[in-house]
Amino acid sequence: MKLVTAIIKPFKLDDVREALSEVGVQGITVTEVKGFGRQKGHAELYRGAEYVVDFLPKVKVEVAVADDILDQVIEAITKAANTGKIGDGKIFVTALEQAIRIRTGETGNDAV
Repeated sequence: MKLVTAIIKPFKLDDVREALSEVGVQGITVTEVKGFGRQKGHAELYRGAEYVVDFLPKVKVEVAVADDILDQVIEAITKAANTGKIGDGKIFVTALEQAIRIRTGETGNDAV
């Protein structure tokens, strides 16, 4: 099993959720986060004063998947989250040693 973590633009969340549903992903975890990469934030004007916004709002999507659908999940997220502009985000894949469904005690892929 793998844990796929994607940091995406907030307005792309619905597209990513639908794309993941189409490839058979049943559950995701979504967290509102802030951060910056190559964008380095941006300057804004507020009541005549300029200030720098260092951290930009993003959404972190986490999904545990079986190894056999990993490539489909990565492709679905990549296509759905892509705008072609800077700040589209990143996808991280990490090994997931074990998963346990608390209610039933199921483990491994059955718990996902």
